[in-house]
Amino acid sequence: MMGKTVSSEENGKLTKWLKSKRHEKGHTMRSLAQVLGTPHSFIGKIENQERRLDVIEFLRYCEALEVDPYEGLQLIKEEQ
Repeated sequence: MMGKTVSSEENGKLTKWLKSKRHEKGHTMRSLAQVLGTPHSFIGKIENQERRLDVIEFLRYCEALEVDPYEGLQLIKEEQ
């Protein structure tokens, strides 16, 4: 059963993965937001699990970080 909350174990793993990839690539929240064309608060809300990414946003986020989105999805899939 899926809950209505923004926070979930799977979402937490995915956002931690995205944040670690952002750090690995040397991006600040502001620099990544600039690449994505979004306010830096968008990145903060994602990383603090105050907002979820939809599929298209996730793909664009991964593209901006130059990471394989399948790697993040696989992380979630392996835990189930």
